[in-house]
Amino acid sequence: MKVAMGNDHAATDLKLEIMKYVEELGHEVINFGTDGYESCHYPEFGEKVGRAVAAGEADCGIVICGTGVGISIAANKVRGIRAGVCSDATTARLIKEHNNANILAFGARIVGPELAKDIVKAYLSAEFLGGRHKTRVDMFAQIENRNP
Repeated sequence: MKVAMGNDHAATDLKLEIMKYVEELGHEVINFGTDGYESCHYPEFGEKVGRAVAAGEADCGIVICGTGVGISIAANKVRGIRAGVCSDATTARLIKEHNNANILAFGARIVGPELAKDIVKAYLSAEFLGGRHKTRVDMFAQIENRNP
């Protein structure tokens, strides 16, 4: 699986560790984030990951900033993106199973490296359940299509 990753300066160390972990799990990583520590703007990286996932250049994405919230908001502005912020593995599994989330977000100032790995593994291992959940996911697209 191809995984697009993006981050800001607050999450560089965690992103580098998670990139290595995702590769160890057998996935390819496309790095859209910064590898530096100089202050930068997380919306740029959230959008880049969102566009790559929406265009099919990546199967899913992982975005990380200080809290995971700002970068997920940016990714969610891209049509067709369903990014969810997770601070635990159960939520990470459920955003894929129930919401068919195509981007996982978390905060480098919120979760440590080992918990982040658990979150990533739960998300990447999960499968969308479909069924009644598909009806609800389809409603997301209907909402998107009603808004300019």
